[in-house]
Amino acid sequence: MVARRTGTIRLHLLCSASTCSRNAVAFASDGSLDSSVREGLSKLPGHLSFFNAVLRSPSLCAGQTAEMLGLEAAVLPQLRDCDFGSWIGLSLEEVRLKAPEGLAVWLRDPRAAPHGGESFVDVVRRVGQWMDGLSSNPRSILVISHTSVIRAAIVHALGVGPDSFRHIDIAPLTRAELSAFGERWTFSALVPLKDVR
Repeated sequence: MVARRTGTIRLHLLCSASTCSRNAVAFASDGSLDSSVREGLSKLPGHLSFFNAVLRSPSLCAGQTAEMLGLEAAVLPQLRDCDFGSWIGLSLEEVRLKAPEGLAVWLRDPRAAPHGGESFVDVVRRVGQWMDGLSSNPRSILVISHTSVIRAAIVHALGVGPDSFRHIDIAPLTRAELSAFGERWTFSALVPLKDVR
């Protein structure tokens, strides 16, 4: 259900910082932040402007990103990463060798989930329902989450089909800026958070 809004909601979605596993595999499992990234993030508390609310994914990397930025963030299950099921922890090459037909279908069809987890369509639906359910109070919200969630939010805001999901690239510590007035979402910018990756 879409909330009736009488004021503007500004939504800032920050992609969590890199983890050791994210640098090594395509379908990363949740893990601790890379040590070099931790060092860079430790210099940035106070860098983000004021927000009425700070929310985050339940993941360890999102929690550590918030902590290193000096932010207290409420955990929201809807902001979790895409569930890649049996492919979690594997590289693209390992999946190609283990399940070539499943990988081919997954690369072609955003509705497919041959790994037994979520499809891209599932993630767009989950994130879109959360966005549309945000209250009508004018406010600014920071979300610390994952590439899949931010891509889904942009796809939902633009009202484009799920095939567009794969055509959006979000680097770690990049912030997507969206806003909503009434029932209409607008995507305005992708902004890197300093030069920390």
